[in-house]
Amino acid sequence: MATRILIPTPLRGFTDKQDVVEADGQTVGELLANMTARYTGLRQHLYAADGSLRSFVNIYVNDDDIRYLDKEKTPVTADDTVSIIPSVAGGRAS
Repeated sequence: MATRILIPTPLRGFTDKQDVVEADGQTVGELLANMTARYTGLRQHLYAADGSLRSFVNIYVNDDDIRYLDKEKTPVTADDTVSIIPSVAGGRAS
């Protein structure tokens, strides 16, 4: 079963400029593992050296943040849409 994964603009260079990719898996962790096996350059932007998701990478299944669900064990179906949302920071104090 393939699930849609929405790729943010800064990471599209690692997915052949695609804004949506599909991957197979029954959980978010399986989807991300299969996606990063295909798009190997993406892995370093999503995962820390210890294999955990980077803290500034937010993953949503439909409109739900996986941090408040079962994290990478959150189940997915072909009807779901998974979004990768990198945290945005910066700016200057006035």
